[in-house]
Amino acid sequence: MKTILLSTGAAMLMLSAVASQAPAEAKGCLKGAAVGGVGGHMAGHHGLVGAGVGCAVGHHMANKKAKEAANPPS
Repeated sequence: MKTILLSTGAAMLMLSAVASQAPAEAKGCLKGAAVGGVGGHMAGHHGLVGAGVGCAVGHHMANKKAKEAANPPS
């Protein structure tokens, strides 16, 4: 029990140190993770895999949309 508490505390310290260094770029990730998680759950209880893939796809699509908005076709 003591080992679990110590390792959890150490992990929380490391995560807080990493999180405070750089802001997150989560554009599209939250919506994609939500949709992917639901889709993955419905497709055979693979919600975590679906959320991960959905986050990656959502982030990619948000970056693509931002580039298109910055450089409109002429």
